[in-house]
Amino acid sequence: MSPIISPSELKNIQTKNLIILDARVGKDVYQNYLDKHIKGARFIDLDKDLAEIGEDAAFGGRHPLPSIEKFAETLSNLGISEDSHVVIYDDKNGANAGARAWWMLRSFGLKNVQVLGGGIQSAEKENLEFSSGEETFEKSDVIKKENWLLPISSLEDVENELVNNSSTVIDVRDAYRYNGESEPIDLVAGHIPGAINIPFSENLDENGNFLKPEILKEKYSKLLANKPENLIIHCGSGVTACHTILALEYAGFHVSNLYVGSWSEWSRREGKEIAREI
Repeated sequence: MSPIISPSELKNIQTKNLIILDARVGKDVYQNYLDKHIKGARFIDLDKDLAEIGEDAAFGGRHPLPSIEKFAETLSNLGISEDSHVVIYDDKNGANAGARAWWMLRSFGLKNVQVLGGGIQSAEKENLEFSSGEETFEKSDVIKKENWLLPISSLEDVENELVNNSSTVIDVRDAYRYNGESEPIDLVAGHIPGAINIPFSENLDENGNFLKPEILKEKYSKLLANKPENLIIHCGSGVTACHTILALEYAGFHVSNLYVGSWSEWSRREGKEIAREI
């Protein structure tokens, strides 16, 4: 199953096990969901459902993963079972929490998971049916899992891989943040020494849609030529990094490692070197 689904494809799905998740983020996001969402969509919250925010971002970053048990409860509350076909959308073509939700569901072991290409804006253009208010649905049985299944890298893993030159570490933040020109979210500007910068926005075309798989394949093949094949992807807090992992899978690359703590952890950890391009 392709990790990306178009609005027209979503419109034509007839299966009863379809579950749509609204993963938008931002101010008053739940009210925005209540005001308008794709008909039947269930709301999933980045900070409450897709992360377990700790007291100190120096250990885990701003959006650490919740425990596997807590996420199992979240899926149960959303009515998601192992045979569900889950389609996720946000308003940034997966760059907010859409791709993070996709990564977590796939890492939990669910196979039929897709992100809506173009986000809610594309659904509006395709005239998908919208609704407002709460949606009524039944909970599902809790799925028992012991571990996340997709590869995860720790801060120590990233450091060791860079020292040994055995992985390519990709920072997907905007270039000005990577370069150290300014930092709008975290405390310090700059990047992990040895990491290369491929902004996640380069996965998209001028209209904000994902580039075609063959174009992504060619693009990343050139960018990663003569570099270690093992990839570790990070961003500010392990959210938009999932957008690039999604794009790489869409392009046919092997599964990349997610450094969940990302820059928000590295830049706060005492003694870690910070690089700048200015």
